[in-house]
Amino acid sequence: MNPLAFLRYWGRSVVVFLFACCSWNSGLVAFGVGFESVCQRKLKDLDMRSSWFNKLSIIIGHRSPVNWLFLCLISLLLLIFVLGSSSSNIVDLAPHIPVSLIYTNYRRVKEQAAIDYLELRSVARGISRQREFDLCGKERENFVPCYNVSANLLSGFKEGEEFDRHCELFVEAERCLVRPPKEYKIPFQWPTGRDVIWSGNVKITKHQFLSSGSMTKRLMLLEENQIAFHREDDRVKDYSRQLAEMIGLGSDNEFPQAGVRTILDITCGFGSFAAHLASLNIMTVCVAAYEATGSQVQLALERGLPAVIGNFVARQLPFTSLSYDIVHCAQCGIIWDEKDGIFLIEVDRVLKPGGYFVLTSTPSKTQESSSKMKRRNMLKPMEELTQQLCWTLLAQQDETFIWKKTVDINCYASRKKHAIPLCKEYDDVQSYYRPLQPCISGTSSKRWIPIQNRSSGSDLSSAELKINGKYFQSEDYFEDLKFWRSTLKNYWSLLTPLIFSDHPKRPGDEDPLPPFNMIRNVMDMSTQYGGLNSALLEEKKSVWVMNVVPATVSNSLPLILDKGFVGVMHDWCEPFPTYPRTYDMLHASGLLSHITSERCSMMNLFLEMDRILRPEGWVILSDDMRTIEMARSLTAQVRWEARVIDLQNGSDQRLLVCQKPFLKK
Repeated sequence: MNPLAFLRYWGRSVVVFLFACCSWNSGLVAFGVGFESVCQRKLKDLDMRSSWFNKLSIIIGHRSPVNWLFLCLISLLLLIFVLGSSSSNIVDLAPHIPVSLIYTNYRRVKEQAAIDYLELRSVARGISRQREFDLCGKERENFVPCYNVSANLLSGFKEGEEFDRHCELFVEAERCLVRPPKEYKIPFQWPTGRDVIWSGNVKITKHQFLSSGSMTKRLMLLEENQIAFHREDDRVKDYSRQLAEMIGLGSDNEFPQAGVRTILDITCGFGSFAAHLASLNIMTVCVAAYEATGSQVQLALERGLPAVIGNFVARQLPFTSLSYDIVHCAQCGIIWDEKDGIFLIEVDRVLKPGGYFVLTSTPSKTQESSSKMKRRNMLKPMEELTQQLCWTLLAQQDETFIWKKTVDINCYASRKKHAIPLCKEYDDVQSYYRPLQPCISGTSSKRWIPIQNRSSGSDLSSAELKINGKYFQSEDYFEDLKFWRSTLKNYWSLLTPLIFSDHPKRPGDEDPLPPFNMIRNVMDMSTQYGGLNSALLEEKKSVWVMNVVPATVSNSLPLILDKGFVGVMHDWCEPFPTYPRTYDMLHASGLLSHITSERCSMMNLFLEMDRILRPEGWVILSDDMRTIEMARSLTAQVRWEARVIDLQNGSDQRLLVCQKPFLKK
C-alpha cells in the first residue's frame, strides 16, 4: 500500500474515532478530568525548569503538561489529515456513491438539521416543557365566544342586540379545552347522520322538541338518546312543491332551471326544509340568532347542513350584497315593517336581481277564523315597503307570500318621492360586521345579473368571470383550479385511509352506507377562489365547504357566492360564530403565516380550532417548513395527534395533519 494512502486511511480512522467519542459529552468530560489528574501525578516529579522546557516556553508561552499533550495530539491529527488528502492520484478506499444518492442524503440531512434546530430552540425556550391545557368546566360545554347575553345586558345592549355578536366585550378567560358533554357520541356518517342524531350532542331538551311549533317539525324519538327525522317528510315535500308552483315551475326539481341554486333560510327550525333541498342539489344555508339552548344552528350543523350564527337586529349578515337566489322565512318571528323596514332592506341587500323572498306564517286553529283579517293587516305595511324596494307580489297561497325582486335597474328612478334612498356608493368589499344600512345597495354593481341569466353549475361563464375580474386575474383563477385538482388527488393518495377513503370503517363497525364519507362538514379557513370546494364537487364527494375569506386579504367572497358556494368573511384574530364540535375537518393553506404577520396569537387560533372541531375530527394545515414545525410544537398542548408530511415536490411547503382525540372526563 502507498505510504500516503496508509497514512490517509489511518488518519481518517483516528478522526472518526475521536468524533464518535465526542458524541458522549458526559463521558468525554469525565475522561478529561481523570486524564488530567493522572498526568499531573505522573509529571509531578519532572523538573519543570529544564532547559528544553524553558526555551519552548519562551517561544510559545507557559502551558500545563496536560495542555501540551492535547496540543501535540491535535498537531499530529492535522498532519495526518493533510498528508492523507494531499495527493489526488491516490485510490479512495471508500465505496463509490452515486451523485443523486449523495444529493438526496444531503437534502435529508439538511432538512433534519433544520427540524432539529427548531426543536432544540423550542426546548431552549421551554415550549416543549409546557403542559397540556386542562379541560374546561361543564358550564363551557356549549361555549360560543363573543356571545354573552348577561355581559351585553350590563353593557346597555337591549331590544335584541344582547343576542348579537360583541367581540369588543369578550374577555378571554383561562385557556382551556372545551370538552364534549358526558352523553356525547361520535355522529353518524353521512347520509345516516342527516336523519338520525344523538340527542346528547346538542343542547336541546325533549320538551323543547315536543313543544316546538315549527312548520318543518316532523320527528320522532326512536330511543332516549336518539332523535330521528323522517327522510321523506310529505309535508316538507308538499311545501317545496307548492313554492315551485307559485313561481311558475312544474315541480321543485326545476328550481335550478329557474336560476335557484342557493337559499338563505332564516331561523331554519330543525332543518327539514334544508335537508329536502339538499337532495335536489340546492345549497341551503341556515342563519339564526345565538341561542343558549335549543340552537337551530347547532342542530342543523349536527345534521350535516350548512349554518351560521347571524342576527338581523343591528348588524348586516356576514355575506356580501347580491348573494342568494331565495331568502326564506317560515315563522322566523321577525316583524319586517319595524324600524322603517330596515330588516327588509337587509333582505334586499343579500337578494340577487330576480330573486324571491318567501314569507310563511302558519296560524293556529284559534287564528284560522281571522286569517283573512290577519293577512290584510300584514300586507298593508309590507305592500308599501316592497313597492319602495321594487319588489312585486308574485303569488299568495294560504299563509305563504312570495315577492320577486326587480331585474329592471330603472325601476328605482321611477319610484315616488321620499322613498327608501339608494346607497350613495356601492362596494362589494364589505366592512366587517358593519351596522344595518337604511338604503338600497347593489343598484350600481356590475354583478347585477338576473338569476335566470346565470350559469346553472358552479363554473362561471366568461361574462360572469369578467364581472368578477376586479377580485382576481383570470390566469390566477384558472391556475388555482388546476392546483387544487392536483392537490386533492395528492390528499387522497397521502391520507387514505386516515381521512379520505372510498370505504372507511372503524374497527367493530358495520359496513357504512354509500357514499362512504368519513367527513361531511368541511371548513376551508383561508380560501382564495373556492378551489378546494370546486375540486371536491368535481370528484363527486358528498361534502359541503364553508369557504372563509380572511377579512384582511383581498375579498373574493362575491366570486365564491356567485359560484353557488357557501362562504363568509372572517377575521381569524377573533372567534368564529359557531357552536362547539360543529365541523368534521378544518383546512387552511398559508393561514398560519398570515396570522403571524398580523401579530395574532397562533395558540389562540389552535384553541379556537379545537373548540369548533368535533372529537376525532381532522385538521390539515399547509405552510412553509418553519411555520409548520412551530405549529407542531403547539399541537401537543391541545392534545392533538400530529405528524408532518413532506410533499416530495422540492418545495418548502409541508403538511401538518392532526386529529383531535375524544377526550372524556
